[in-house]
Amino acid sequence: MANKKQKDKKWIQGMDMKEGAFTAKAKRRGITSAQLQENVLSDPSKYDEKTVKQARLRKTLVGLKKQKNKK
Repeated sequence: MANKKQKDKKWIQGMDMKEGAFTAKAKRRGITSAQLQENVLSDPSKYDEKTVKQARLRKTLVGLKKQKNKK
C-alpha cells in the first residue's frame, strides 16, 4: 500500500511531455499560455486532443504550485 501512495505522489515524473510545447503554441498565436488554456478549456471541440490534455495539465500544475506556495 505504501508503494502505491508513493507512486501516486510521483505521477508527474511518469508523464511523457515536451517542456514548453504548450507555451510555444500560445506564442505562435500571439497570446499567453494562460489565455490559451482558457480558450481551450472553454471550447475543447475546437482543438485537438493533445492540446486539450496540455491545457488540463497546465491547469493542474498551476493549481499545485499555488497550493505549495500557500504552505
